[in-house]
Order: sequence, then structure tokens, then C-alpha cells
Amino acid sequence: MPRRSRRRTLAVFAVCLVLLGAGVVAGVRWAREATGSVTLLANWSGAEREHFQEKVIEPFEEKYRIDVVYQGSSALSQVLAADVAAGNPPDVAILPGPGELLSYAADGRLQSLDGLFDPRQYDRIWAPEVTIPGRGGHTYWLPVKTGLKSMVWYAGERPGRRSAGTPGRWCLGMESGATSGWPGTDWVEDILLQQAGPRVYEDWAKGELPWTDGAVRKAWTTFGELVGAGRNRRVERALTTGFGADCAPGRLEHQGSFRAAHWHRAGGDYVHSAAIVPDAGPDAGAREVSGDLATLLNRSPEAEQFIRYLADPGTALPEYTANKEAAPDGGRDSVARKIGEDLRTPGEPRCWDASDLMPRTTRDAFHQAVLRFLVAPRQLDARLTELEAARTGQDLPVCGGG
Repeated sequence: MPRRSRRRTLAVFAVCLVLLGAGVVAGVRWAREATGSVTLLANWSGAEREHFQEKVIEPFEEKYRIDVVYQGSSALSQVLAADVAAGNPPDVAILPGPGELLSYAADGRLQSLDGLFDPRQYDRIWAPEVTIPGRGGHTYWLPVKTGLKSMVWYAGERPGRRSAGTPGRWCLGMESGATSGWPGTDWVEDILLQQAGPRVYEDWAKGELPWTDGAVRKAWTTFGELVGAGRNRRVERALTTGFGADCAPGRLEHQGSFRAAHWHRAGGDYVHSAAIVPDAGPDAGAREVSGDLATLLNRSPEAEQFIRYLADPGTALPEYTANKEAAPDGGRDSVARKIGEDLRTPGEPRCWDASDLMPRTTRDAFHQAVLRFLVAPRQLDARLTELEAARTGQDLPVCGGG
């Protein structure tokens, strides 16, 4: 055989061996891995998604041989609505807050989670029994990640009302894509909670108290005075700055527990917002909280197993858990441990982020009203009248844990 032909034959043989080996490896991998799949929609990206992939999804796939197909989107509400309308919803979706989920439950889109976990492992606000006319009461969601709000972050001297009264001290970023404005809704909600107390806050969050009520109006005006609404240069920066932008150690930030890593690097800590909010009332001290909730849209053994896994106290969920049976959060990190205790230890009431309880249309209008108020605070009455026209009642638990 000529030398060139021999080399060609050997090359072809080598390629065949490589392909055969790859086929064997793929076959072995296929044989030992997924026997089913779950589609999952959530809004986590970056470090949050990496943590969820590494600490939650991969151990689940390894243990149960069920493949989790993850879809992440910052426009979560819009994507889910489109998927549902097209008749192709994900098996499991994780959404921030119960307000939007309640509308899906009322339309018969959500599957009951009854029997998949014990709701008594959570305070009632996290995994309530929801009654839908004609369907009775069922549990439709469970918390996967919970967050503490009513926090003012700082580094250096501990702030008080006097030192926090200058707008220039505050880091303020409103930009968040399709949900721009939500940091401002957190401000208004928390101020109302500290000034008027949990009962008034609950009535408002459930749509039973008008947006034009004096207590609600006062919360808006207090927000505007604290952050400098109407001051053109400051407002322009706020509207174009991302909510997660770096905040200098000498300044203050009204943000949730998800900012702990940033302030840890700056050597920072937090105080309860009740120590900062002007005219905090006698019932001040409740904490606003938030949560990402998992719900089931397509029932299958694989999807049910994933829900059970998310509710397991031993699962390493992202950030903080509301499961009473889980190990304490934070480890040796004193700030993280304090956040975990504030979220789970019985004591002061904890109240849902009000905008997360509202129907999607009302919540979106709230976001937009904040942006417009920052630009033109003298038009507040017009904004409140518009929001009052969008007011809708929601029968969900708002405060608990006290």
C-alpha cells in the first residue's frame, strides 16, 4: 500500500475511534442521567443564577436523574403571560410576590401544592391556603428565596433621623428595565408602614384603603422630601442609575437584604428604617419583607418532585429561607445571621412588600407613578387619583410573624 494511502487509512481509523469513544461516553452519560425533565422560569441572572444552578439544580438533577431546563428573564411577568396565552407555560415558575400568582390561581392556571410539603413549616404569609370560589382552599405557592426590607444600609457612623434628612446622603437608583421604579415603591410602602402601623398598611395593601387617604399621601410626601424629588439633576441621576449600582460608604441606601454582599465589602451594617423615617408612629417597628415564590403550572411526577425538593429544609436555597425547620442562615457572618433572624424569629410583625401583593396592573401603575412623582412632586394628587382608579382588592394575608 502506498505511504500516502496508509496515512489516510490510519487517519480515518483514528477518527472512527474518536467518534466511537464519544458515542460510548454519551451513551453512558445518557444512561446514568436524566429520565425526565422539568421546565423552570425565573428571573435570576448572574451570581444568583449561578448559585441556584450549583446549589439547587445540579444536586437535584444528580439525586433524582431529572433534568431541569432553566429559562431566565428580566421581563418575567411578560414572558409568563405570553407562555400561558400560547398554551405552553413552564412546569414551574418562580415569581416575586403572590399578587400576580393569585390572578393565575383564580383563572385555574395553577396546580395545587397540597400534600407536596407541610405549610406549617412557614409563617402563614409565606404559604397561605388560598380560597378560590368553586374550588375551595388550597396552597398554590411556597417561598424559595425570602428577603428582608425596612433596612437602611450604612458604613461608618450609625445614622439617625437628623443625619438621614439630607437628600444628598442617599444613594438612589430607579432603573430596572421593565420594572423601573420599584425601589421607590419600597420607600413609599416602608414609610407608610412605619408612620401608620401594620393595620393601616394591611388595609392599603389589600386595596381596602384609598390611595388618596391622608396617611398614604403623607408617606409619598415624606419620601419626596427625604430623597429630593423635583431636584432636576438628582432626579435625572436617580432615573438613569441602576438599582444595584455601587453606593459609597459615606452615603446611605434604603434597600433590601440582597445588598448585603455590597455593604459587607464596604464594612457596612444596617439599621431598622423605623430609626430613620420621620414621624414614625407608635406602631413602628414592623418589617417589610419580600419573597420569590415557586408555583406549579403543569403537573407531572418530575415537577412535583422538584417542588418537594424546594420545600426540603436541607436544600441550599439562595440567600435566606423562610422554612422554620431549616438551619439558621448566615453562618459566621454576623450581618447575614442577623438578617436571617429578623426574617424567621418570632417577634416583630413582618409584612409583605405591598406592591408584590397588588394585581399586576396596579403594581405597574405604582412603579410608573413613582417615576413621575420624582420628576414633578407637585402633581402628586394627580398621581394618587390615577392610582385610586386602578385600586383592586386582593384577599391575601399581608402581615404575620408577630
